[in-house]
Amino acid sequence: MIRKYKTEDTEALIRIWDHAEPLAHPFLSTEVRDQVRKDMRNMYLPNAEIWVLEGDGLPVGFIAMIDTEIGGLFLAPSQQGKGLGRQMVDHVVAIKGPLTVEVFKDNRIGLPFYERYGFTVTGEGKFEASGDETFKMAMPAV
Repeated sequence: MIRKYKTEDTEALIRIWDHAEPLAHPFLSTEVRDQVRKDMRNMYLPNAEIWVLEGDGLPVGFIAMIDTEIGGLFLAPSQQGKGLGRQMVDHVVAIKGPLTVEVFKDNRIGLPFYERYGFTVTGEGKFEASGDETFKMAMPAV
């Protein structure tokens, strides 16, 4: 089941992020990771449009949206590879239409996921907090 974020989901979503983020971004420093965790709690979760994926009544993943851009997509590691990330993106596409995302070039989980989904590279960028290079990607318009 996919549902809207509630404030009481915060700790569960941060735990999911704590377990999934280092798998996707092992190149980020502890300092950057600590800052992003604080920003999640204080800025991203309260201000983005968050959709929560539940399994057995508990959050197992989430997708954070800023208009039509995916700001983050994270699944508990035990839930990865089961089509659940695609399910979350499908849910948002059904509401918003074609999406964009900015993903680290070195993200060995997210980059292949978005490529398999059909996103294509439209530009390049840099994550200011760490200097790591990113790809800007978009879904083809339907």
